[in-house]
Amino acid sequence: MGEISDRIEQALLGMIETGELGAGSKLPSERVLAERHASSRTTVRLVLTKLTAQGIIEPQHGRGYFVCPRPKARKPAKAT
Repeated sequence: MGEISDRIEQALLGMIETGELGAGSKLPSERVLAERHASSRTTVRLVLTKLTAQGIIEPQHGRGYFVCPRPKARKPAKAT
């Protein structure tokens, strides 16, 4: 992914790791995240899809995205 999506991902992971977003907490909406990070909603959706696939967050139809009860430990970034 790109620089903007990496920034959004790191921001969300940081909020989860520090406890600002605890287990079961609702994430800000796609619109709010897009505005906050000066990005498109499409970019935000890509990040949310990635975090969902990693088991860190889960979507609830019509309600938004929520932090999983036990987020998996964050994997170190691969060296490129």
